[in-house]
Amino acid sequence: MVTLDASEPLSADLIDAVGTSLTDFLDAAVGRLAGVGAELDELRELAHAFTAGGKRLRPAFCCWGYLAAAGGTEVPEAVLQVAASLDLLHVSALVHDDVLDGSQTRRGLPAAHVQLAARHAAGGWRGDSDGFGRSGAILLGDLLLAWSVELADTSGAERLAQAQPLLAAVRAEVAAGQYLDVTAQSRTLADVLAAPASVDEQIRRVVEFKTARYTVIRPLQIGAALGGGSAELLELLGRFGSPLGRAFQFRDDVLGVFGDAEVTGKPAGDDLREGKLTVLVANAMARAPRDQAERLAGLLGRPLSPEEVDQARAIIVDSGALAAAEAEIADAARVASAVLDERIAAPARTALARLVVLATQREA
Repeated sequence: MVTLDASEPLSADLIDAVGTSLTDFLDAAVGRLAGVGAELDELRELAHAFTAGGKRLRPAFCCWGYLAAAGGTEVPEAVLQVAASLDLLHVSALVHDDVLDGSQTRRGLPAAHVQLAARHAAGGWRGDSDGFGRSGAILLGDLLLAWSVELADTSGAERLAQAQPLLAAVRAEVAAGQYLDVTAQSRTLADVLAAPASVDEQIRRVVEFKTARYTVIRPLQIGAALGGGSAELLELLGRFGSPLGRAFQFRDDVLGVFGDAEVTGKPAGDDLREGKLTVLVANAMARAPRDQAERLAGLLGRPLSPEEVDQARAIIVDSGALAAAEAEIADAARVASAVLDERIAAPARTALARLVVLATQREA
């Protein structure tokens, strides 16, 4: 049992409790695979490394969703385990995401595929080191996904059956959203200039399914189902979570271009180097003069000097896209906050209002 504080919804107690739950589970899960061989030690080390940090937003939304239905401030251990399983799902998606994007770092560490490639090269093993790294990371992500299912299924939560359809939905939606993202990233500058509304709509669908549902909506609804929440409450939490999830992603997009590397744990302008076609970048291309739009497009998806990062940032600012993103974040936060009412138990209602601020006014 962990007791939460509505004034500090991402408290150290909650973060520590989720971390302990994950550590204990991973130790046991890896132990069950001991007979496979010592080679799995590499995956065990990576699993522990990448689940050791993070904001724990998804477990927090799950726990506060539970309290939105059940009332009070106490979360049973079984519910905490289901909440922690969402962080395993999240890290699984991050490991796969880094392979898809070619990201070099994650949470201040070399990405999983980078670490595995380095081990292959250092060992002088046969074959392509980068290919080994990508293959190993994909399998690590698969293993984390399987473990996230196991952690939820073995939690012993009283109303787990009511939450299972939502757990199944979030697992499918994040994969579907990831594929939407892959297809959206294939859109060209010509697409953006010729049909900006179509490109914007596609990227926003990515945001809804890849971020809003799996970061906010489903964790809240899973927690509420575990707390015996009504269909009306789950629908209300969905209306709260959709704008908040969008705002969370738009803040991520801003930080991916303008964030402080020492705070975010990723190089400055990393989204530009990865060539991410976000709402922010697509909006800048659509708004900027043609020569500036072409310059920005030419800067995406390749190594950039600090001067080139500054050039891209200037184009985004001068186009008005950054100001538009900030306005949309603030508006979505207001919409989400307005949904909260007395149908949500008071401590949880206070916590969710605070989480709106924490999710949208952050620096990492």
